[in-house]
Amino acid sequence: MTSTTTIEWTEQTWNPTTGCTKISPGCKHCYAEIMAKRLKAMGARGYENGFNLSILPERLSQPLMRRKPTTYFVNSMSDLFHNDIPFGFLDQVFDVIKRTPQHTYQILTKRSARMRKYFTTRGRVVPDNVWLGVSVENRQYGLQRVDDLREIKAGIRFLSVEPLLDDVGEIDLRGIHWVIVGGESGPKARPMKAEWVETIKDQCEQDGVAFFFKQWGGWGADGKKRPKRNNGRQLHGRTWDDMPAIQQFI
Repeated sequence: MTSTTTIEWTEQTWNPTTGCTKISPGCKHCYAEIMAKRLKAMGARGYENGFNLSILPERLSQPLMRRKPTTYFVNSMSDLFHNDIPFGFLDQVFDVIKRTPQHTYQILTKRSARMRKYFTTRGRVVPDNVWLGVSVENRQYGLQRVDDLREIKAGIRFLSVEPLLDDVGEIDLRGIHWVIVGGESGPKARPMKAEWVETIKDQCEQDGVAFFFKQWGGWGADGKKRPKRNNGRQLHGRTWDDMPAIQQFI
């Protein structure tokens, strides 16, 4: 079955693959790796290999069984554009997506170059009901991903700036419709400074991009470490839950 989720900006998760490998600083304290190990210990199906990559064709049909329009976060426990996932399997994933136009699919990757390659070969196009996103944890690794994303024609392009690990500076937001920002959680969380968040929020407001502040994480706006539930989600005394307006391939 697909799973409900506590992720604030989506409704369900769909994981036709599980497991991943680390490629950048944002992966250091991967929540999915910790969860996958727990699920393996519990004997959960699909996690027999722990956090090693597993391709699960038996899960492809899951969204087909749900008629109610649903927003799916695809591969919360993996990366759909991992180098070891064949393009042929990706074709099967996107075939399911095309066959379920009532659903919306949010796809987030750190492997932006491979995603760009997939959609620029064999005449592949992004289905209308897909939102494509890239992770931007810092300036060194994240900004190139934004450039890759912008080269793909998609109705919604978004950035997940989480965990935000340093001041990313100026982001070229041309063609970007939505930015999610959040700090890292967990016992080893790295701090996120309020001014880093402010810089991104100001750019979004200036460029008319929807801004969603997900969480402070393990460090509060005051720079003190505490459980994330005590730090909340507010910035300037309000919750920022802006969502993107639907666009048509710009």
